[in-house]
Amino acid sequence: MLNQFEQFLTLIADFLCGYPLFTLLIGGGIFLFISSGAVSLRRLPAAIAELRKKHSGGEGQISSLQALASVVAATVGLGNIAGVAIALVMGGPGAIFWMWVSALVGMATKYHEGALAIMYKGHDSKGQPQGGVMHIITLGLGENWRPMAKFFAIAGIFGTLCIMNANQLAEATMTVFVPASDIESGWLAAAGATIGMGGAAFGRLLIGIVMATIVAAVILGGIGRIARVASILVPFMVGLYLLMVLYIICTHLAQVPEVFASIFREAFNLQAGFGALAGIAIIGARRAALVNDAGIGTASIMHGASRNNQPVREGLIAMLGPAIDSGLVCTLTATAILLCVPEISAIQGLKGLEVAMTAFGRGIPYGQYLLMFVVVCFALSSMFSYSFYGSTCTSYLLGNSAVRWHRYFFIASLILFAVVPLSAAVSLCDLFYALMAFPTMFAVLRLSGRVRQATRAYFDKSKTK
Repeated sequence: MLNQFEQFLTLIADFLCGYPLFTLLIGGGIFLFISSGAVSLRRLPAAIAELRKKHSGGEGQISSLQALASVVAATVGLGNIAGVAIALVMGGPGAIFWMWVSALVGMATKYHEGALAIMYKGHDSKGQPQGGVMHIITLGLGENWRPMAKFFAIAGIFGTLCIMNANQLAEATMTVFVPASDIESGWLAAAGATIGMGGAAFGRLLIGIVMATIVAAVILGGIGRIARVASILVPFMVGLYLLMVLYIICTHLAQVPEVFASIFREAFNLQAGFGALAGIAIIGARRAALVNDAGIGTASIMHGASRNNQPVREGLIAMLGPAIDSGLVCTLTATAILLCVPEISAIQGLKGLEVAMTAFGRGIPYGQYLLMFVVVCFALSSMFSYSFYGSTCTSYLLGNSAVRWHRYFFIASLILFAVVPLSAAVSLCDLFYALMAFPTMFAVLRLSGRVRQATRAYFDKSKTK
């Protein structure tokens, strides 16, 4: 019965996250990119300049920079490691090119999300400022669209449960630190047998409990504590990861040109036909959706908590997110894997972190342990921010008093998803992300004209100063 449910779930997720999601996120992102006058390219210097400015004057709980750090903390997670590895196994090197395309158009989408989050900022049941697609829909499109806003909030509660992060962190910890003998016949096997579980499942259960305890210590302190932790953790973990990949590149310099040549060559490889080409593009876009969240709607929740009162300035900062996660970090991961695991195309099955661990273990002395440290930072930072996303959706639906119950639910879910099979976790994650994407992109596309007007007015005003 459970296997049948898993197969049905995978079937639905594969359908929604295939051509429908690809068309929506990439097609919609291309429209926003063109209609905004290539904002992600033309306004990139202005976006970087905004990082040096202080934004205040509006309602909110955190700064714009803290909002960006918290969004990046959520998106620079296991998707940048496990997700990229899965994309390479499923679609080959060419899938990475389509992740880059998704990053470029995703920046345009995130620009609109960030601007609309400030333009249509709502309030919770206690009168505190609150952002998100729910408020963009009701305030921007009108009360008649409230059912769609509630649909997004429901999907958001489940889509932000860190399904894949909890699952892959448990897998990585078991792979790196637990000997096979303990799982098969050692203390884990004996302890698991007392409650009717196998050694592997019991080990993942213990890891889930530890994860939940650490996350609880941060998220129960609210958005302020989450933002402070993210502001410290994000620069550190991205910087360390960059140094690790630079070491691999420097020790494999002769192979680097071929790695990037294979990415472009396989991205447009027509030898297997247009169907194969479309499949590779969809795999890259689908994994990128899990990496940068552009068009999913989560970024608008965090940026809506910013004290910035100028929509365009918030949009400029918001669009830097995909440049960091899908642009920089995913490229680092792909480069390391392709340099150290040249047999990637021959790997069978759905494997994520195992492939990445192999690559870093081959490329750096004790690299699997260094990567494990980074993985823990990535995974935990994602969990911190995603708990806030889900809490905000809960507050919109059930009122502020229900937020603490969501936090308890979120913490408990980490233990559950640490144990479930990877294929089920990936399908669940993809499915709820797709369900969040449809109302998000509908609202963003419908309101894109207002963002264009605000953008034109902002930069015309800047020219006159």
